[in-house]
Order: sequence, then C-alpha cells, then structure tokens
Amino acid sequence: MKLYWTKEASIRLQEIEEFISRDNPQIAIEFTDKLISISETIPDNPEKGRIVPELAIKQIREILYKGYRIVYHRREASIEILTVFEGHQLLKKEEILKNMIK
Repeated sequence: MKLYWTKEASIRLQEIEEFISRDNPQIAIEFTDKLISISETIPDNPEKGRIVPELAIKQIREILYKGYRIVYHRREASIEILTVFEGHQLLKKEEILKNMIK
C-alpha cells in the first residue's frame, strides 16, 4: 500500500517544524521526523487510527501523537495524509474534503 502526502499536509508539517524551531531547532526536526515515521506505519495497519469525530467518515481516520493529529484517508490501495495539526485547533472540514486527492 502506497503512502502519499497532500500539499496541505506537507505545508502543515513544515509550519509545525518552523514553529517549534523558534525555541529549539533540533527538537523541531526530531518531532517532525517522528510525525513522519508514525505516518509511515499507517499502510501496515490502516485501521489503527480512530475515525475523525468531526467527520464520522469511516475512511478518514487520525492518529494522535503528543497533542497533534495526523489525519489520513484510507483508500483501497493507498493512504493519503490529509493534514497534520495541533489538536487544540479546530479541524477545517471543508479544507480537508476539498483537498483530498481524487
């Protein structure tokens, strides 16, 4: 099963790294590397994440890590990372659904 990152998810990951690097550049790199490595485990077990509560769509799931949410779309032959964001922020449902790879 292939893993893809949407443009939205890539941008959000970069923003997270830039924000954390203001205080500690090394920790920022380690943290975003961990988010990426967690994402890379999803194709091995696509059902491991919970269904995103705000959407309640079985194929759109999320994994939580240290207050961050990795939201992904489970397809038949691939996984798309839709976004990554800090959990206290609201999920932008319209943005997620609009930016899903067709």
